Amino acid sequence: MEPLIKTNSENVITLAQYLATASHYLSYGKALSSLLLNIADCTKSIAALTAKGALVNVGHKLDVTNVQGEVQTNIDVLSNDLFIAGFKKSGLVSGLVSEELDAPVLFTEAEKNGKFLVVFDPLDGSSNVSVNVSTGSIFSILAAFKDANKIYDFLQAGNKQLAAGYALYGPSTMLVITIGSGVQGFTLCPETQEFVLTHPDIQIPKISSEFAINASNERHWEVPVQNYINECIAGSNGTRERDFNMRWVASMVADVHRILMRGGVYLYPVDNKLPAKAGRLRLLYEANPISFIVEQAGGKSTTGRKRILEIQPTDIHQRVPVILGSSIEVSLLELYHSEFDSQRAEERVLSLT
Repeated sequence: MEPLIKTNSENVITLAQYLATASHYLSYGKALSSLLLNIADCTKSIAALTAKGALVNVGHKLDVTNVQGEVQTNIDVLSNDLFIAGFKKSGLVSGLVSEELDAPVLFTEAEKNGKFLVVFDPLDGSSNVSVNVSTGSIFSILAAFKDANKIYDFLQAGNKQLAAGYALYGPSTMLVITIGSGVQGFTLCPETQEFVLTHPDIQIPKISSEFAINASNERHWEVPVQNYINECIAGSNGTRERDFNMRWVASMVADVHRILMRGGVYLYPVDNKLPAKAGRLRLLYEANPISFIVEQAGGKSTTGRKRILEIQPTDIHQRVPVILGSSIEVSLLELYHSEFDSQRAEERVLSLT
């Protein structure tokens, strides 16, 4: 019996073929292409693990917390180990930073040949695995410096990234990457186990009527975010004069992927719930790579007050507020933050006179 759905094999471009062509225009050429293919292989293994779900109890919580203070699950540890083993075997990576590890891992045997540093979140939204909801992996590739302190080498601003991407483990497995010349989306073919280019030159719509935010934190938001969300909720009866929908998966990869596909804005803003933390998302391996992708797709990414890719990191696990997505919506949020800060500054001056 023939399959009900056939794969169109005509004009298929695989990830390997795309990178073979793209490598001619890259400063690190074939080495960077090889590393991206290595990462793709790791994501295939993680996709297979997440697909097994409860059959192998991958969502089981361990009696261990990571450096973030988050309880680890089996799949967190397994995904992290898969990436580390893959990077070490490649001989292309001299060091890495992971969400799951306190300190960087340095591969001393690869220092002479390892041209790259990799920072990554092995499984974003891992708590979703136990309820069979989409998760993902996020990564950023940086240049490794010779004869330098490798720990501080990781503290590079986001605009120094050589490549970035994420894998989405959902109804289909996708790999979305940028090498600084647009954003390409590849879908994993279950039969051939090849990533095939299915979403070339992704562009985020400039106007959209969707927003993604954890509404349970509303009472902790700053005024600019409260005002923006209230305007969206007011819909066609308010100043925006159109209705909005809210979406929230609690996996950054899943929420951002939807925005890449059909527009909108994603917010994990600064709030006063945990004042000691400047934000919730990690700059190096969440905010920076996703911001690189969003900007390459024609969108914007900001803290509300500063372009994320211009932030100079001070710690490998540094946190920042994140607002990203369709350029018009993000620009409006930046305006609201600017007006709010100006008003507060004016009030401070008046209080001193």
